[in-house]
Amino acid sequence: MTAKDINHLATADGLFFGKGALDPRKTKKTVDEALAGCDDGELFLEYVKSEGLSFDDGKLKSASYDTTQGFGLRAVSGEVTGFAHASALDEQALKRAAATVKQVRSGKGGTLGESPRGTNQLLYSDDNPIDGETFEKKVALLQEIDAYIRGKEPKARQVSISLAASWQVVEIIRAGGWRAADVRPLVRLNVSVVCADGDRMETGSTGSGRRAAYGDIFNTDYWKREADEAIRQSLVNLESVAAPAGEMPVVLGSGWSGVLWHEAVGHGLEGDFHRKKTSMFTKLMGETVASPGVTVVDDGTLADRRGSLTIDDEGTPTQRNVLIENGRLVGLMQDRMNARLMGAKPTGNGRRQSHAYAPMPRMTNTFMLGGDKDPKEIIASVKKGLYCANFGGGQVDIVSGKFVFSVTEGYLIEDGKLTHPVKGATLIGSGSQALTKVGMVGNDSKLDPGIGTCGKDGQGVPVGVGQPTLRIDALTVGGTATA
Repeated sequence: MTAKDINHLATADGLFFGKGALDPRKTKKTVDEALAGCDDGELFLEYVKSEGLSFDDGKLKSASYDTTQGFGLRAVSGEVTGFAHASALDEQALKRAAATVKQVRSGKGGTLGESPRGTNQLLYSDDNPIDGETFEKKVALLQEIDAYIRGKEPKARQVSISLAASWQVVEIIRAGGWRAADVRPLVRLNVSVVCADGDRMETGSTGSGRRAAYGDIFNTDYWKREADEAIRQSLVNLESVAAPAGEMPVVLGSGWSGVLWHEAVGHGLEGDFHRKKTSMFTKLMGETVASPGVTVVDDGTLADRRGSLTIDDEGTPTQRNVLIENGRLVGLMQDRMNARLMGAKPTGNGRRQSHAYAPMPRMTNTFMLGGDKDPKEIIASVKKGLYCANFGGGQVDIVSGKFVFSVTEGYLIEDGKLTHPVKGATLIGSGSQALTKVGMVGNDSKLDPGIGTCGKDGQGVPVGVGQPTLRIDALTVGGTATA
């Protein structure tokens, strides 16, 4: 255990035990009693500071600051989970929770799973971004960005900017006194611009974030890049024509386009769906599920990334998990319970939205590795098709893998060149089929700028996505023009 690890436990202990609310010795005894005879479980302690500022129409529209704390106590026996949570960090609340969760014990006696191994790798600083800059400086930043956009682009009619940060401290306690702690910062800047040309108005938006203090966000070069990108997208959309409809080759740009694979493929590789046999990839382990050259990984160990965690919410260190290797399905993402029931090892993917939720298998940073093709070569290979640079929302059926995604920035490809920007395009297909139709993989793999949030069973967690430029040889495009 490093000195930094000790500091994290010291920080956590100071919040959860230093104010007289919980006693360390009594807490350990309660956890031991609650988990006796169970197969797994833990006490999850959480303290969170968060803030959000919203600037719209030249004014500060909202500013929020919140502090929350609480615990979640979980006991697992076989496939049954007992879970109780409270926002009160006191002995009586913990005892009531213990009396509730221990009801799941089968009476046969469980074998408590081995605790996670320790980790010495820290992936981000423990700086509190909220306390690092004054409120006045944050408001001044939003004003400066607004003034810059309005001064630079005469077509700008509406400018919306938001700044958000959180500082989360967690401590995980298992039977026998095993403990782990983590301190997690998170920041994000979003910029949206509406430009008008006559009666037509179009939007462009961008954002970025990471697990760190605000830092670079306050640097002029940094926020100007974000503002310029939002302006660019808005002006491009002003020139857009109706999107074609029909089946055609589709080229996906690098970075944020990886959200398509996150939704259409990633969820199907989470352990709970496999164990329950509700994933489209059930029974396909070791089989070819994608084109040669397609390798997809989930990696929670990338420094400062939005989806990264030093330890997951069960205390397991995150790791690099290869899911699809050169087209073959080779791995899954596991939390502790599903790994135990499937005879596998946890992969550091046990995550929860907060102390009020039990953990489940979730993605961290999920992305496709790069290939050997020049992105220009990929575009040049398409006679008539669609290039997708940015995506908005989408819907996915995890059982079938069928998806519908809206394209927020797209271009026609005609005779190997990008021509008119398009509006109203949607991509419709199945993740398993789309994987097998990947014809070319670019050498420019990159991650998104740090804006992803993944939803599953009512829980949202920060994630990362990514991919290189790639060509899908045939995909259904929804649009209003004739292909």
